[in-house]
Amino acid sequence: VQLQASGGGLVQAGDSLRLSCAASGDTFGNYYMGWFRQTPGKEREFVAMIDWNGGTLYYGESVKGRFTISRDNAKNTGYLQMNSLKPEDTAVYYCAAKKDRRTGVRHTYAHYYPNWGQGTQVTVSS
Repeated sequence: VQLQASGGGLVQAGDSLRLSCAASGDTFGNYYMGWFRQTPGKEREFVAMIDWNGGTLYYGESVKGRFTISRDNAKNTGYLQMNSLKPEDTAVYYCAAKKDRRTGVRHTYAHYYPNWGQGTQVTVSS
């Protein structure tokens, strides 16, 4: 599957953004989807994941209560709704996918995901 992330931008602290991840080339409903972020000099950080049917969700500690991951398999698209943004949320955000039809699996490590989008920059000013 090919992934394309979009929706990033420059916002002020406290604002909201919604990132999208458009999938093509395979049946998106067969895949777990994850969102990760990375800043220069740091490792890729887990943000959120959702299983193939939306029944299992996990979030990184730093975004719990502020970010919401979702998906629309009919539209082959996943989303990351980001509210109450903070300057420390500034990063390049990547969506990732792993083909897996099991439910309840915790795919929170970047190396679990073989498919990656190109990244979208999110910058939060104070």
